[in-house]
Amino acid sequence: MSPVSPNSTRISKRFAELRASGELGIVAYITAGDPSLDATLKFVLALGDAGTDVIELGVPFSDPLADGPTIQRASERSLKAGTTLAGVLDLVRRIRESSQVPLVLFSYYNPILQMGLEKFASAASNAGADGVLATDLTPEESEDYRRILAAHHLDTIFLGAPTSTDERLAKIAACSSGFLYLIPEPA
Repeated sequence: MSPVSPNSTRISKRFAELRASGELGIVAYITAGDPSLDATLKFVLALGDAGTDVIELGVPFSDPLADGPTIQRASERSLKAGTTLAGVLDLVRRIRESSQVPLVLFSYYNPILQMGLEKFASAASNAGADGVLATDLTPEESEDYRRILAAHHLDTIFLGAPTSTDERLAKIAACSSGFLYLIPEPA
């Protein structure tokens, strides 16, 4: 069994439990605010109750080019419903009233930067988030981001691609905490 430090996030604790029991985990993604934040709250609680190990809450973005058509449409609906980053952070706070399922904020970097990195990290941590995946932020450009998020006990999750070299994957893994997100090969 891997030792887990007392400052570990719910993400690392959950993966340590899975490793110790020899099990695989389920990480689910849901676009926050599609069709509403109240509906998302119910969906997340149901996913947690059903045994989902980690839930990624997608922060809707106006130009989600790196995402496929399903997430693009979900982001459009969520934005039309009025979802904002502040609203997603409030949703995390509401989830924490009844669930301890590990939560990752899955976002593009622009909304985070627009809020202000320190303000975002503080708000995300205080709301009860466990980690952040900024899909368009590279490890090479992430030094301040990683330092500030770590100071607020938030995991930093980065993306690896099927085309990433072993050297590149090692660099990405060195910057990641919680877990490393590997993009699947296109079908």
